[in-house]
Amino acid sequence: MFLPPWIRIVVPRACCHALAAVTLLFGAMPLWAQTPLTLQLKWSHGFQFAGYYVAKEKGFYREAGFDVKLVEGRPGLNVVAEVTSGRADFGVGTSGLLIARHAGEPVVVLAAIFQHSPLVLIARQDAYLQSIHDLAGRRVMIEPGAEELLAYLRRERIPLKSLNRVEHSFAPDDLIVGKVDAISAYSSNEPYALDKAGMSYHVFTPRSAGIDFYGDNLFTSESRLKGSPELVKAFREASLRGWRYAMDHPEEVAALIHARYSSAQPLDFYLFEARRTVPLVRSDLVEIGYMNPGRWQHIVDIYGDMGMLPRDFDFRGFMYSEGGAIDSEGLRLYLAVALGGLALVLAVATYIHRINRQLHRSVAEARHAAGELQASEEKYRFLTETMKDVVWTADADSLRFTYISPSIERLRGYSVAEMLGGTLESTVAPGERNTLRSIVRQRSRVFRADPEGPSCFYTDVFEQPCKDGGSVWTEVVTTYGIHPRSGALEVHGVTRDITERRASQERIAHMAEHDLLTDLPNRALVTDRLRQALATARRNRHGVALLYIDLDRFKPVNDTYGHAVGDLLLKEAAGRMRACVRESDTVGRFGGDEFVVLLPVVELSEDALRVAEKIRVALAEPFLLAGLCLDVSSSIGVALYPEDGRDEETLLLSADRIMYEAKRKGRDQVAASGFG
Repeated sequence: MFLPPWIRIVVPRACCHALAAVTLLFGAMPLWAQTPLTLQLKWSHGFQFAGYYVAKEKGFYREAGFDVKLVEGRPGLNVVAEVTSGRADFGVGTSGLLIARHAGEPVVVLAAIFQHSPLVLIARQDAYLQSIHDLAGRRVMIEPGAEELLAYLRRERIPLKSLNRVEHSFAPDDLIVGKVDAISAYSSNEPYALDKAGMSYHVFTPRSAGIDFYGDNLFTSESRLKGSPELVKAFREASLRGWRYAMDHPEEVAALIHARYSSAQPLDFYLFEARRTVPLVRSDLVEIGYMNPGRWQHIVDIYGDMGMLPRDFDFRGFMYSEGGAIDSEGLRLYLAVALGGLALVLAVATYIHRINRQLHRSVAEARHAAGELQASEEKYRFLTETMKDVVWTADADSLRFTYISPSIERLRGYSVAEMLGGTLESTVAPGERNTLRSIVRQRSRVFRADPEGPSCFYTDVFEQPCKDGGSVWTEVVTTYGIHPRSGALEVHGVTRDITERRASQERIAHMAEHDLLTDLPNRALVTDRLRQALATARRNRHGVALLYIDLDRFKPVNDTYGHAVGDLLLKEAAGRMRACVRESDTVGRFGGDEFVVLLPVVELSEDALRVAEKIRVALAEPFLLAGLCLDVSSSIGVALYPEDGRDEETLLLSADRIMYEAKRKGRDQVAASGFG
């Protein structure tokens, strides 16, 4: 029997026996239907909502008594209106929720999922656009609700009227083809398309100007919170439980999103989004969902500087508290002021007494502080010397290590003594040392330009050599700071072994693009390579050939000897075809007994026909498998760009059609059309 934990039912003692009888009779029936709830997302399905998918798919919402519907967002959707109107119970919003609150919308923020907002400006890289100030006079797309970017531009003293504002199309292609010069974007999303297109670009983040907003905040309405505080608490806890799982298993959750929620992008996109999301959530440093009143006050101050909020805006009631009610920050402030006044009166009344005891108390406090400092140092040393990750410090100018934790020996085989004699450069391959030096110099300049600014954390991936001659893939998180005594600039870092994670990502990426039986490229990868080959052929004015191959008499082999023998034949056939082509050519399997061979560079049609005939002869040879001698043949259709098609879809259809012509002519032959 299942009752939602936020519901309490009091049963009179007299009804207990009757209730037990009903329970025995209807034991398979739930006593309470699950409560339907709607969560309105702020954008289309992606890893930025990973925790909510996990909470639904892993049953965390169900265990809490909820049947949750996740509603996909779209351009122009007002998420606040969806929640305050009651069409949705919960929503995901930006830090612009503060502005909505001031405008009279009764919203309450429940949890900050992203400790750092992913909103950035991405600009084309050219000789005349090297800094954010070069955006003046340029065509820029800034999406609605991106107030932190407007604050960023204001802080950089870039008037909005100096920009050529263009309505946001939410299509990265507009930046790629040059329709605009810059776009607002998520650092976890749009860079994927730009990288795939091979485009060079600049990323301008508000954090570089000290504007560090929360992102993707979970919120609800005051009426929902006041009417059902236990429900809100249970929903929040189930959601954060989902987020904790997602941060611990990002690859698994990326695959889940691709399989269950959105296949609009390849799996590699969601893995990319996961890698970019994890350092924004920072679950390694703070509890997921954590919110600091001082941080929200910082956001209020920035909005106040922009004139978007009153400078003295009182946001009491905006933040959720663990008790299930709106936060009591104002009450605490009032009590603090009252107690402060009382303390002042008492201080005046006991002035002489306090003077007499001041020396004794100061000595006691100094001893206590020294004890706490020693305990803190011992705790820090215990943590750094027993944790799996390597904690280290190095001088930013000489790059020499000044501290490194003992876990370095477990990671790379070197002792602490050996490492303290070396430099940061020795931790990477020789070919990457210049890059490492340049990175440290550039980041040192950024820190020295504004040493009092907000801390910046950098994440890099390096393959580090080990003492035994091997290597290990690592993720290195660094920040910069001044040594309190020497005044020298230091690099503080944490190095983590990601060899297994990287191998897992590579396996997943390979499986997404290859046939599991033959390990040949699948339809998606062949189509992508065909698209690239056609683009190159148009540029260099040469031909491309596509061979569509179907095994003759394969079905009788499967029916007579079983699928195990059929699978052996398919694998052997794949090997024979690979042996007939160049390394630059592609042999792929589309499923069943259908194969495709892509010849990306063909000067003469006869060259393609020669390869097809070579494959036909190879497949006509007997197959000696599992003690059997099996005879099959092949029907091959040859299509050529541009005669038989100018795009991948037309060329594939032509090759398939020509292959069936070969079958109709009697099988075991090569057919072609369109060759002059």
